Amino acid sequence: MQIVSISRYIRISPKKAKFLANTVKKMNPQDAVERLSAGHQKGYTLFAKAIKSALSDSVNNYKLDKNTLIFKSLEVGKGPHFKRWQPVARGMAHQIKKRTTHLKIVLEEQNSKSQVTNSKQIQNTKIQKEDKKK
Repeated sequence: MQIVSISRYIRISPKKAKFLANTVKKMNPQDAVERLSAGHQKGYTLFAKAIKSALSDSVNNYKLDKNTLIFKSLEVGKGPHFKRWQPVARGMAHQIKKRTTHLKIVLEEQNSKSQVTNSKQIQNTKIQKEDKKK
């Protein structure tokens, strides 16, 4: 079973969020929340909040155990950017883009992962049988 949690319009640039996502997706979700909550950067707290939301969804809505969940995917997407202006010399202004991020977290149970690989193997054998008939 897959649990999907989407956080949109997060006020951090996608470039910084991708760096965090690559480090977090290798961890267990509970370990990730603990490590991120200990950090002092802005992105750490935003990611911890999104992962906590996904974990609480899995427990409250689907009655799953937090300890059996793993990250299936962490997708970082670009959101809209806010245009701001910085005054400079000679009465001009330069544009500043305040970038936002959309974050999609997909969690799944560890047990269901083996079932997925078994179903893929079954599909591959069916394809091979069809190829032999042709």
